[in-house]
Amino acid sequence: MWLYLLIIVLILISLPRLTRALSKRSSNVRVAFLHPYCNAGGGGERVLWVWVRALQEQQTSSSKKVSVVIYTGDKLPGKERELCGNVKTRFNLEVDPSFMRMKTLRTRWLVEASTWPRFTLLGQSLGSVLMAIEAIVLHTPDVLIDSMGYSFAVAVFKVLLGCKTCSYVHYPTISTDMIDLVDSGQSAHNNAKVIASYPTLKKMKLMYYRLFARLYGVMGRRSDLVLTNSSWTHAHINKLWRVPDRTFIVYPPCDLKNFFTLKLERHVPPYYIISVAQFRPEKDHALQIRAFRVLMDKLERKYPDFPRSQIVLDIVGSVRNGVDEKLLQGVRDLSVELNVDENVQFSKNVSFDELMSKLQRSIIGLHTMWNEHFGIGVVEMMASGCTVIAHNSGGPKMDIVCCNPPICHRVSSPDPRELRLGHVALSDDEGLHQV
Repeated sequence: MWLYLLIIVLILISLPRLTRALSKRSSNVRVAFLHPYCNAGGGGERVLWVWVRALQEQQTSSSKKVSVVIYTGDKLPGKERELCGNVKTRFNLEVDPSFMRMKTLRTRWLVEASTWPRFTLLGQSLGSVLMAIEAIVLHTPDVLIDSMGYSFAVAVFKVLLGCKTCSYVHYPTISTDMIDLVDSGQSAHNNAKVIASYPTLKKMKLMYYRLFARLYGVMGRRSDLVLTNSSWTHAHINKLWRVPDRTFIVYPPCDLKNFFTLKLERHVPPYYIISVAQFRPEKDHALQIRAFRVLMDKLERKYPDFPRSQIVLDIVGSVRNGVDEKLLQGVRDLSVELNVDENVQFSKNVSFDELMSKLQRSIIGLHTMWNEHFGIGVVEMMASGCTVIAHNSGGPKMDIVCCNPPICHRVSSPDPRELRLGHVALSDDEGLHQV
């Protein structure tokens, strides 16, 4: 019986390679992007669509034909035109809908954090293995580009198909910083207070993280080409995957021409502080609300007659699903609890034109994520002329250069009192027109 099972397994493993070998008679190069959330509006999606557009433009000048497939969990087959309309609205990018086809992954739920409340990293990674198998059944590419960071899925494509593989890593699934955070006993969105408080639980989580980091490295080394989006990500991937000869930094696309031409409208109240980031736990929007409360207190002490309505925090970000929506509602509830809800706006899934309009009127930009991998939002806020306050870590620290006089303040402390919103607002009288 074991012999029969072994034969069946070998046949299943060989079938995808045989299918790909037979289909190689076609002159087309079949490129597939693994991007289960291609219809979202974040920086990762910008990278995807700039990449697709680049292949589209190369097609017109090359004799070698390329066919593009995007594996996605969004129900988009036959809706390529609608999707390209969304890309134009959100990113101001023109993509030809006839250039690509969509393949729907029904197993996307296996890579969502809500599916794995415990052992989330391992659960999502194993879920991506099953998702990759479904993707191979749907389509067998010559080149697989993982533009979201599913290294376990890339390994499946490499083993079963033997195709060329490329990983664009926005943020390592696990990093030495995450391991150090657990070791230090600090609580965070990925390290519950109960684990941080008990030494035995902390040791168990450290063991789990270290074993997973080893496994993550083994899977990552299956990529033929590794691209990282920042110096911070590059350093961590080199440490974990250990393939420096084929690991390179490719910064995410930041098309700033439109931002440089903005006509600033900041001379009349209300005065806006803007945050541009996806609604995810790691972005720490709650810290922004608490810091804004500190700012309001400082303004009211310095200017007793200061009208509260003259200063507004506008939190702009994309929402992918019910989990993100729940997080957004939690931040809304916090603004009510701290009595700043009348001064806080929440703008989700805005168009590119709407984002431009919001940046045009804003004085201060705020970004609170610890170890932000790069920070396209930070770059866009700086290009728009905002005085930016960003966490002193990751991309903002290592890659985004601050000017003198400063248009970017970097803050290391998670304490809302140390975010310097009050310092910037009260010292930059010219920028705030002496509010």
